[in-house]
Amino acid sequence: MAKKTAPLLPGTELRLQQLGERLRLGRLRRRLTGKQVAERAGMTPVTLRSLEKGSSGVTMGAYLAVMQVLGADKDLDLLLKDDPLGRSLQDAALPGQSRATKQISPPAPRRRASTPAPSEKTESSGASNWTADDTFVSADNLATLIKISRPDKKGPAR
Repeated sequence: MAKKTAPLLPGTELRLQQLGERLRLGRLRRRLTGKQVAERAGMTPVTLRSLEKGSSGVTMGAYLAVMQVLGADKDLDLLLKDDPLGRSLQDAALPGQSRATKQISPPAPRRRASTPAPSEKTESSGASNWTADDTFVSADNLATLIKISRPDKKGPAR
């Protein structure tokens, strides 16, 4: 089942009906039948009739296919080419929309190796030597810093 689109405003409905009428008049000026245009556009004559009535249920692609058959598809390039409202909205400084500058912290200092690079024979013992660095803090050392408060045996107050 096709998805439902939101209902159009009355002014937009009118514009769509006017577009359908202009496409119909363009077809008639070119002395093309509805069947010919429908075949060339790859749709049924029923869809073409709905399109020429300005139905909002007809896809945008169908409108463009008919415009292509009529040689009017180049006119689509004019849509929103000059968009003064969009440009003014883009350029406006809206409150709350300013970009905050990122606070970047300086990079962490790199550790310098205090011992020469391990050779092949010390590579197996390298896993135990990494704790020899004086800045190493073990889990046991960290655990001694944590003070554990024990809850009352009575339980939480209700």
